[in-house]
Parts: sequence; structure tokens; C-alpha cells
Amino acid sequence: MSLKSSIYKILRIWNDVDAVRKGRIGKRLGRRITGKATGKAMRKLFK
Repeated sequence: MSLKSSIYKILRIWNDVDAVRKGRIGKRLGRRITGKATGKAMRKLFK
């Protein structure tokens, strides 16, 4: 695992914890799920 991917993984977890603290975890999870679905659709579209 490269340094860059390790940093991104740590920051993603950190931001999840921060979202839980601020009570915004629902929004964050919704955006993440939407982003993943959009990415998959785009991959299929431009394959």
C-alpha cells in the first residue's frame, strides 16, 4: 500500500468519525453510496 492510499484511508475514517460526532453520518453515507453507484454506471457506460 502506498503512502498516498494510506493517507486517504486514514482521512476517510477520520471524516467518518467527525460526521458521527456532528450528527451528519446519514448525509455522508448517502453521498458515498450515490458516488459509488454513479461511478459504476459511468464505468459501464464508457467501457
